Amino acid sequence: TLQELDENLRENYSEVLTRFYLAFESIHKYVTDLNAYLDELDDGTYIQQSVESVLLNEEGKQLMCEAVYLYGVMLLLVDHQFEGQIRERLLVSYYRYHAQRSSSTGVDDVCMLLRSTGFTKSALKRPSNYPEDYFKRVPIKTSFIDHLIGRLRSDDLYSLNLAFPNPEHRSIASANQAAMLVIILSFQPNILHTGSAIMREIVDRFFPDNWMISIYMGIVINLCDWWMPYKAARTALNNTLETPNVKKNSQHYGQRVKKYITETEKLQLAVSVEENEIESVVKLIRESNVCLHWMLLHTTFPTIFKEESKRAKALRQQVIAESKYTPEDCLRLLLTTAQIEQDLKQTYKQLLQDKESKWVDNKKLCVERIKELGEVFGGKKRLDGIETNECLENWFKEISNHVSSLEQEDLRKLGQLVQALEEVKEFHQLENNLQVSQYLTETREILHGMIRTGSITEDNLIALNIMTDCCYAWNIMETFVDIMQSSIKNNPPTVIKLKALFLKMASALETPLLRVNQAKSGDLASVSQYYSRELESYARRVLQIIPETVFGLLAQIVHLETNIFKEIPTRLYKDKLKEYAQLEERLQMAKLTYAVSVFTNGVLALRSVSLGVLRVDSHRLLEDGIRQELIKKVTLALHNGLTFDPKNKSCLLTKLNDLANVMEGYRKAFQYIQDYININSLKIWHEEITYIIHVALEDECKDSVWTPGRNWKTFMHDDKSSDTSSHSEINGGSAGSFMGRLAKELIRITDPKTTTYIEHNLAWYDLKTQAEVLDHKVFSMILKAIGTPGLFGLDKLLSHYTYVELNNFCKQLEQLGRDKPWLNTLDECRAVIHNTESNKNNPSKIYLTISSHGNKILSQFAENLMKIGHYQLLRSKIAYELNTACKFEAKHMEAALRTFNSALLLELSKKEDGNMTRADENKLINELSVRLDWAGISDHLNKTYIKFPEGSDLDLIIFLLTVCYLHKLYYSKDT
Repeated sequence: TLQELDENLRENYSEVLTRFYLAFESIHKYVTDLNAYLDELDDGTYIQQSVESVLLNEEGKQLMCEAVYLYGVMLLLVDHQFEGQIRERLLVSYYRYHAQRSSSTGVDDVCMLLRSTGFTKSALKRPSNYPEDYFKRVPIKTSFIDHLIGRLRSDDLYSLNLAFPNPEHRSIASANQAAMLVIILSFQPNILHTGSAIMREIVDRFFPDNWMISIYMGIVINLCDWWMPYKAARTALNNTLETPNVKKNSQHYGQRVKKYITETEKLQLAVSVEENEIESVVKLIRESNVCLHWMLLHTTFPTIFKEESKRAKALRQQVIAESKYTPEDCLRLLLTTAQIEQDLKQTYKQLLQDKESKWVDNKKLCVERIKELGEVFGGKKRLDGIETNECLENWFKEISNHVSSLEQEDLRKLGQLVQALEEVKEFHQLENNLQVSQYLTETREILHGMIRTGSITEDNLIALNIMTDCCYAWNIMETFVDIMQSSIKNNPPTVIKLKALFLKMASALETPLLRVNQAKSGDLASVSQYYSRELESYARRVLQIIPETVFGLLAQIVHLETNIFKEIPTRLYKDKLKEYAQLEERLQMAKLTYAVSVFTNGVLALRSVSLGVLRVDSHRLLEDGIRQELIKKVTLALHNGLTFDPKNKSCLLTKLNDLANVMEGYRKAFQYIQDYININSLKIWHEEITYIIHVALEDECKDSVWTPGRNWKTFMHDDKSSDTSSHSEINGGSAGSFMGRLAKELIRITDPKTTTYIEHNLAWYDLKTQAEVLDHKVFSMILKAIGTPGLFGLDKLLSHYTYVELNNFCKQLEQLGRDKPWLNTLDECRAVIHNTESNKNNPSKIYLTISSHGNKILSQFAENLMKIGHYQLLRSKIAYELNTACKFEAKHMEAALRTFNSALLLELSKKEDGNMTRADENKLINELSVRLDWAGISDHLNKTYIKFPEGSDLDLIIFLLTVCYLHKLYYSKDT
């Protein structure tokens, strides 16, 4: 058995084991290549290049620091996601199954790097010398690590001052560099232990007001616990963690949250952002993002080392208490800020797009205004109170020539021109004339507009993207799902605000993709796809509350449809009109319908939103959510409805009738609301019912026997299949799924040992009491309860049971083929049968031979054959019911299928025995066969289920079985 299990594991999980191993091997190859590159730099392989010269280059020092930092992050994430024992088992399994493919040296090196570290997520205590011992398994040169730490301490690697010019924001501006430094310091633990001066300098620069950091895409660590084992680091951080300091920062950011909520919501009320207000809006966005960055990180739980120390817990609780933090406030600020960011980004993009044309138009208008002023002072244009002044005329002409020659880069000249216009107004007392003064003011405003237009560059948009980056909150956002859903439930239009938040989260994808894109790596598509799928999954989880709420309302509609509303007859007398009106109930129905439409309008208002490389359509999002909820509700109804009492034979029809009412209620209600939520409910209903039945059948068949050749991907169910299979153990009994329970109950009630089937009456009767147990109408009830897919599924399940019994029969024959007494008995019987003269004189001889030697063995065969006959009888009744329903519901299709089947059989009968059917013919036969089974046009007694091995003497055994059991059969003329 263990060998079979091992073989099945190898066949079905070989691919996934290979993928894991390749991932682990890639980490080892990464650090090996890095060390090889460092050796080449030291050996002078690259002329005039060394580690020091590379670190002097701006991009060189960035890449060198990132290389070691990412290696450390990879090791930590592997240890966090796949605990040591799991990694070791994966590696050992891979080596066992692929020993011929992999070199033992390579596997040994990978095992040496990724063997268990002793770290587990559930451990209360951190392993000693973790992670430094883990990082030393493949050592990186100490001198190189020292160089990197020196650069990270002293240099500003990414020059983010453009995005965060305020000195107060220094720790936020250097957050990425600080995360790199924290990871790389673990490669040099001596500094953490004894480098007091260095650690004080690091803390003062990078951690003066923060101790929670995101090391990569929302993987949060708490430095209070991370640096706990290191004396120098712990001592240096104590200054930041002093109670007054924590209190001051918490209160500061807590007050800012309230302040910025008010300001951002006020700004949102404005229809659009004026061009001259952009700077103030950018400042507000910057301040809001800094505030959110600090609050979200310092109120969340760490990702690594979740079991916090008492001090770490106390710090978080102090922050929450002093800042008066509430998730609702943070979410409000997050939503309003995200909305303003998206509006501003669109404004910037539009300004950049229109920059050239706007500059030309403004310059032309400005030149015209200045020329007009020149004409006024030249006497060509008359204005009251203005005397001719040749000097001013020439000056304005000269200024107009200057303006017409300006380019977008000449912003300083524009400033000088504005100043000159201000001065000319003062020196010549031009402000006394209202018209000239207005001309000059408007001209200065145009020049200011030109300055603003010329100063807008791509750098502004880049700076905005940097300050709005939220990759630190990639995992933290999961904690807001419940609050978002509650907000949507109370106010469906909130979904519009969530669109901006999803777009903000999508911008976080730039961080992991930046270097992959720059390297022109082929993995860009797969990495983009991964993060986009994660974000799409998050958006679906948040918005799933809408289908959930819709189905909550639908349950009330179902109740009204099935239990309250009276069915209106085709002819209704006037005096009974009031009785059928049910005005209050119909008002309630109208209110429920309106509520459904409001919720669906909320999600449809999203329209189309781009999440990374994926574009999610709101209509598709709504339909998928509704499908998911439909599966949950219908599966639950089926599982609850199809549970039976093994001691009671009369509850089947009652259960089926109740289930039919429930399913009909769901179907009617679902059909009723389709126009209000703009979906094709009938199509969705049939597709999902078929899907539910299919998954239930798969589960049932999978539990019965191992399916050979089953690929590991089959077991990786999506959300849908997890919804259907999650109920598989509800009221389990012997069968895992509701289909199995229904089939077992039908088989139990019609068991040939306790009942007999009367063909004329189309019913089963109890052998003892002669009372009717079940009639053919049960199949009509099943059809009504679970539809054509359900009845067809029941047929397929009985077919599977038939296959299992035939397989058992075949295995027993194989075992008996090695049993000498049984073979001798068969030889005796064969001799008796072939000796016809002996049979005439002594016909009972064969019976005596069988009864003396093979009775015990044949009894087991009889059990198998009785079950097979039982299943075939049930299948023939199901086929009849399916065919009757098909003739009634789709008579033209049934007739077409029957005609096509007859024509195809005629064509095949004309083929010579040696002529094999072609591949396309086989495909056609298979496709037609499926449709014939659905329509009930099939002969179950004339199908091939299994091929018995040659020499199994099947015909002889069946003959002997018939002879042996013939006397037990009773022929009744009455029936």
